[in-house]
Amino acid sequence: MKIVFMGTPEFAVPSLQRLAADGHQVAAVYTQPDKPKNRGMKFIPTPVKAAAEALGLPVCQPASVREEAVLSAIRDLAPELLVVVAYGKILPPALLAIPTVAAINVHSSLLPKYRGAAPINWAILCGETETGVTVQHLGEELDAGDIITAKRTPIAPEEDAAQLYDRLSRLGAEALSEAVAALGAGQARRIPQGEAVGPYAAMLSREMSPIDWNKSAQDIVNQIRGLIPWPCATMALQGETVKVYRGAVGGETSAAPGTVTAAGKKGIAVAAGDGKTVMVLELQRPGSRRMSAADYLLGHPIAL
Repeated sequence: MKIVFMGTPEFAVPSLQRLAADGHQVAAVYTQPDKPKNRGMKFIPTPVKAAAEALGLPVCQPASVREEAVLSAIRDLAPELLVVVAYGKILPPALLAIPTVAAINVHSSLLPKYRGAAPINWAILCGETETGVTVQHLGEELDAGDIITAKRTPIAPEEDAAQLYDRLSRLGAEALSEAVAALGAGQARRIPQGEAVGPYAAMLSREMSPIDWNKSAQDIVNQIRGLIPWPCATMALQGETVKVYRGAVGGETSAAPGTVTAAGKKGIAVAAGDGKTVMVLELQRPGSRRMSAADYLLGHPIAL
């Protein structure tokens, strides 16, 4: 099928590569403009741009897809499908009306659960043990279009959002391949979603980082897992605010929430609000590298 692809981050790369591998004609790849990064403020191509160029595909990076010149250029391509995977902008109805077969999206949750910008993180933050990807028709309401197909996968107890992101990107490519084949054969399903389920998966913010030790140990561990790689859970430790990258539910304690109850080779145990501890296993001091709690304690012993 003739496709216009729209995507930006690493999550979208396997989907683009799969469409090319399946033999579809990707007429153009649209991605966000390059942004300056690091100290030198050098402009870095988006992951999708880099992948498209490696495949020899034409790349377009308009600041807005609402301008008539952009819409006209896409109309001239006469795509059968518009495929959107984490493009990063809400698309106007005029754009969604261009493809002759469908405008579809790969979303990283089992819709209608976790509509919104950060479904992978919120699934972990909310303690889900299963998630997946959904290929849906795009419409005016965000993430509410009819479902074509979905794939499920368990969330491992220690899996963090970055690890799940990588797995779901590959699962999304599989689901997309199946959906596009079904659309091409005229056999694709259209399953209405119904009402949204669970919390809206809003964008993450630094305000979510500080750990509230009055919460249960499992909720705190979910916070640590769910906020990887950004903005990361944080805690006050020996007069500093440190990022916490890995934690686990520990044993029982009668100490007040937030009290460090043990510190050694196994990690730093901190009392939570449900009578259990959280074992802080990996952390990062300001201006320092990410390290195990045991390594941190070698240079910063905690007196109990």
